[in-house]
Amino acid sequence: MRRDFFKWCAAAGLGLMVPEQSSGAEQDTDDDAAGYDGPFYVVCNAAGGWDTTYLMDPKGINGINRLYQEGDILTEGAIRFAPTAAHISEGLSNEAFFAEYAKELLVLHGLDYSVNNHDPCSRYMATGNLDSLAWPTFAALVAACRGPECPLAFLTFGNYSNTGNLVPMARVPYIPSLRLLANADAINGSTHQYHEPLVTDHIERALADRQQSRQSELQLPRRQRAENMLYAAQWNSKSLARITPHIPTEIPRDGMSQQAEIALAAFRAGVCVSANLSIGQFDSHQKNDEDQMKLLPRFLASIKYLLRRAEDLKIREKLVLVIQSEMGRTPTYNNGDGKDHWSIGSAMFLGPGIRGNRVVGATDEGQYAVRINPATLDLDPASGHRIRPEHVHLALRELAGIRDHAFSEQFPLTVPPDQELRGLWQ
Repeated sequence: MRRDFFKWCAAAGLGLMVPEQSSGAEQDTDDDAAGYDGPFYVVCNAAGGWDTTYLMDPKGINGINRLYQEGDILTEGAIRFAPTAAHISEGLSNEAFFAEYAKELLVLHGLDYSVNNHDPCSRYMATGNLDSLAWPTFAALVAACRGPECPLAFLTFGNYSNTGNLVPMARVPYIPSLRLLANADAINGSTHQYHEPLVTDHIERALADRQQSRQSELQLPRRQRAENMLYAAQWNSKSLARITPHIPTEIPRDGMSQQAEIALAAFRAGVCVSANLSIGQFDSHQKNDEDQMKLLPRFLASIKYLLRRAEDLKIREKLVLVIQSEMGRTPTYNNGDGKDHWSIGSAMFLGPGIRGNRVVGATDEGQYAVRINPATLDLDPASGHRIRPEHVHLALRELAGIRDHAFSEQFPLTVPPDQELRGLWQ
C-alpha cells in the first residue's frame, strides 16, 4: 500500500520521501527508504550573458578584447583560455581554475542561440526548446525522472526554472531557511521539539493507519488530495531532518556559494536530485571589461567552492555540472566601452560519464560559430551543422539515462537522427 501511495504522490506532483528508521529500530526494506543516492545534477548559470573571450574562448585579435593579445593566450591540456590573473582583485583567475579542472572539463564552443534576447535565450538554454513556455528545464526533467519522490527534488535559485508540471519547484533562499525547514518539528528550528518522541510516534502511526484505512474509501478528489498531502507532509518532515548534519555552521560570503551549500546538504541527505544555481549581472552593456573581470572570477570561485564542499561531503564523484550562460557578448565594443548581446556562445561540462580535457566545436576569428560533423564532432565548415541547445539537451538526456523516459517523450526534442551529437561525452 505504501509503495502505491508514493507512486500516486509522484504522479500528482507531491514531493515525498520515506524517513530513515531510528537507530535500533527494525529497518524498512523498501527501496525508497534509502533516499536518492545520485548522480546529482547542478546547472551553474552566469545570468545576463558572459563574455566567453575572457574565459574559455579567447580572441586576441581584431580588437575583440582589450586586456590581452594573441600571444598572451594560455593553454591547459586541450583547453585554451584568456589570461586574467593580472586583471582581477578577488575570486579565482582562469589560470587557477583551468590548472585545477581542465583535465575534467568538456568545453563546447559555437552554440547558436538563434536569438539574442534574455528571456527566449534563457528558456532555450534551460530547456532545449526555443518556442514553447511549457517545456521543463533539464534540471526539472531529470528530477522528475530520477527522484520525483524526493521532498526537494528540484531546487532552484533563479534563472529560468519551469517544471512542465512534472515535479514541484523548491526554493530555499537562505541557509537559515534550510535549517528551519530541516527541523520543521522543532520550535523555531531549535533542538526543542513541539512533541516528545513518544507523542510524535503515536501521531505518525495514527496518520499511517488512517491513510491505510481510507485507501479503499470513495472520497471527493479535493478531500483525498488534502489527506494525502497531510500524510506526505509528515513523511517529508522526517526525511528532511536528515539534512541537519550537513548544514554548515559558517555561511559563505557570496550568494552562489550559499546556494551551493543548500543544494549539497540536500543532495547528501538524499532528498534532492538537481539544482539550478545562478549569479547575475553579466549583462555588461557598459564597462564590459571591468564588469566581466569582477563577475567571472566570482563565478569560478563559487564553482570551486561547490566542488570542494562536495568533496568534503563525499559526493564529488556523483556531481554532474553544466556551466553556462544564456548568450555571449559581441566581438565589438559600443560607445560605453560595453559589449551587447551576441547569439553565439560556449558551455562547459564536468562529472561522471564526461571525459574531460576536450574541446568540441569552435568559433572563428570573428566569433561566429563553425559548423561541425555531428557524427565525428570534427569541424566541418562546408557541410556540417550548427550546434543548438536542443542538440545539447538531447545529449544531456542520454547522459542522465532519461532519453526514453515517459516524461522526456512528453517533451520531445526535434533533432533529426543525422544531427545527434554522437559520442559527445566520451
